[in-house]
Amino acid sequence: MKSVTVLASGRGSNFQAIIDAVSTGELRVECAGLITDNPEAYAIERARAARIPVSIVDYHRYPGKGEYEKALREAMEATAADLYVLAGYMRILGTGIVRHFPGRIINIHPALLPSFPGLHAQSQAIGYGAKVAGCTVHFVNEEMDAGPIIVQECVRVLEDDTEETLAERILEREHKCLPRAIQMFCDGRLRIEGRRVRITGSG
Repeated sequence: MKSVTVLASGRGSNFQAIIDAVSTGELRVECAGLITDNPEAYAIERARAARIPVSIVDYHRYPGKGEYEKALREAMEATAADLYVLAGYMRILGTGIVRHFPGRIINIHPALLPSFPGLHAQSQAIGYGAKVAGCTVHFVNEEMDAGPIIVQECVRVLEDDTEETLAERILEREHKCLPRAIQMFCDGRLRIEGRRVRITGSG
């Protein structure tokens, strides 16, 4: 069975979706650990409730980004996971980490990339007047929110949507998309060809 380590910075609702999918058998993987940069993250409580090992790599305890990233890479290596999942991890991974785990890091973003990368994607979509928003699971490369796309899901943008209401509806789709993408990776069904991700087989 393949193993997955999750990196999260906040409340960890996508992390919980992974935990729940594992518990129901929908996701056939082992969760090897949670790594967080935030010692106050609620994701830590979720991990402890599920008896998942936690590693706290607090950015503010290191003199610079280089030292932090060295510690982060060591924490990732220590879990020996097959796949690393960024689920609300609020720091951009450095080139060294991305190159050290090629094709083994995925991220979920609350927009239909390549539209609206970066922070506050839901607000960006509303401000632009988009009629459709959604979420994207993609491989992580050396550019922000720019790696090859694995899966996407759409939601309509309603006339009276706020950033919060749109985010909540997108989050419901994220909770379905992310476990599905993880399982496809762990089943060996994803093949990166340039900018495209080929999905093979069925399931």
